[in-house]
Amino acid sequence: MEPGELWEITLRSLLVAGLATLLAGALGVPLGLFLALKAPGRLPRILLYTGMGLPSVVVGLFLYLLLSRQGPLGSLGLLYTPWAMVLAQAVLALPLVASFLYAGARARAEEVRTLVKSLGGREAQVPPTLLWESRRALAAGLASGFGAAISEVGAATLVGGDIRHQTRVLTTAIVLETRKGELEAALALGGVLLGVSLLVVALLLILEEDA
Repeated sequence: MEPGELWEITLRSLLVAGLATLLAGALGVPLGLFLALKAPGRLPRILLYTGMGLPSVVVGLFLYLLLSRQGPLGSLGLLYTPWAMVLAQAVLALPLVASFLYAGARARAEEVRTLVKSLGGREAQVPPTLLWESRRALAAGLASGFGAAISEVGAATLVGGDIRHQTRVLTTAIVLETRKGELEAALALGGVLLGVSLLVVALLLILEEDA
């Protein structure tokens, strides 16, 4: 594999996983805070924790059916594009982000609410205050979500198609090189994937420690 193509695949992997993590955070943060503050019962939490173990191929199959030409969202033309991969990876990362934040915020929810009210604050000020107090759990959730997004292969293959110069990412490239018998190339790609994952996750965890 040419160095230029390796850089292209690596950058695409980072971009797709990064956007997926941001999307998962945009949805997972409100969900995690809502569950921590409202405590709506066991069922939502059970569903949330169950989502942490979603098989990536099932997520990919579901999105494939939605985005295919015969599917309800087929007119959007997202199938076999990086955007479809972003959606798939976001679905996998969202339960992780929400669960980590929920677990970190639940224990402090009433304490933060009492503090805000004692200082003359309003109920609307409780969620942002609780989010700030739970920033370490949020950082851990984002790190976990990013790791799940960049390392998955099943959904990326189904909705992305592993198209060269368009949707090929590190995980799908590893599968391709292995099938071709190019084990040295597959190992090199695996090393790059491991290095990128460790670097980004370590950065997020460092920010967590400094928070």
